[in-house]
Amino acid sequence: MSNNDALFRPITLGKLELANRIVMAPMTRNLSPNNIPGEDVAEYYRRRAAGGTGLIITEGTCVDHIAANGYPDVPYFHGEERLAAWKKVAAAVHAEGGKIAPQLWHCGGMRKAGTPPEGEVNGYTPSGMNVPGKVTRHIMTEEDIQDVIDAFARGAANAKALGFDAVEIHGAHGYLIDQFFWAGTNVREDAWGGSLENRLRFGVEIVKAVRAAVGEDFTVLLRYSQWKQQDYTARLVDNPDDLERFLAPLSEAGVDVFHCSQRRFWEAEFEGSDLNLAGWTRKLTGKPTVTVGSVGLDADFIPEAGQTTFREAAPASLEELVRRLEADEFDLVAVGRAMLANPDWANRVRQNQNEALKPFAKEMLFSLA
Repeated sequence: MSNNDALFRPITLGKLELANRIVMAPMTRNLSPNNIPGEDVAEYYRRRAAGGTGLIITEGTCVDHIAANGYPDVPYFHGEERLAAWKKVAAAVHAEGGKIAPQLWHCGGMRKAGTPPEGEVNGYTPSGMNVPGKVTRHIMTEEDIQDVIDAFARGAANAKALGFDAVEIHGAHGYLIDQFFWAGTNVREDAWGGSLENRLRFGVEIVKAVRAAVGEDFTVLLRYSQWKQQDYTARLVDNPDDLERFLAPLSEAGVDVFHCSQRRFWEAEFEGSDLNLAGWTRKLTGKPTVTVGSVGLDADFIPEAGQTTFREAAPASLEELVRRLEADEFDLVAVGRAMLANPDWANRVRQNQNEALKPFAKEMLFSLA
């Protein structure tokens, strides 16, 4: 028996049964021309399922809203041809015995006018800001807000209809939902801004709409973060009491699993405890959590000075990760760059072949190996 056995315990999340605790983290690939996931995308995910991953969360895939996209060649989760392609992706994963969830995404203010294929449509944000203090984007109206809520619900319903096993809502990293959460980019004076509870309302209403669209038995994950692409030091809350205020409405709205994004999973979230963000979230909600952040690597993803791509990193010990998992600090572990480098990361770890793991190199971002 290996020292990594805790990673390979089965877990049941509602009606979703997973063979182990290893999750493929969602990672944008920009490799879906015409916003359609091709056969190479299906093969990319199939390899990770064959490699022993318990749950695959797809790259962010845009919901059916005119301003959801912010990047070239990312996949969409609407339209007959695109959904047919996603159905093939799910089938490829299932053929290997894996489970898969699409991550539903709205880029919000990360979109710049001119981004194809929607052209001059500007980014949509709660207060016209992509970064605090600079109004350069479209300020969402009540109608806009409802349109986006409805788009997430349609995406979730499509996920269930296509045979996916769960769905994840992307509420992290300074994208639209997170821009409502973050006081820095949400300075609205109506019911969608101001207090923490009001800033939460948009995310809560999306969770409720998704839950209504998929029913009570379909697993709904929510990814959230303190840090933003716009500001790696940003924080939504500074103490456990405010984190509980943040989490409780989302939990009550229907989140089954919280995916808690950190840059480094081993870092304590608040003074006085070594619990990380996923640990605190589990403690405060009682809900299962996913930890993520440089798992299995010796450096976080923040680009080096003068660079724009993820930082290269070598394999690292899993001892601290396993210690925390064995202590029930969190329930699942999301692996990102290490799984780009090693499609069979889970199987190699299970077989104690850590020395055979490849390091992550920047060129791996530009192919679907």
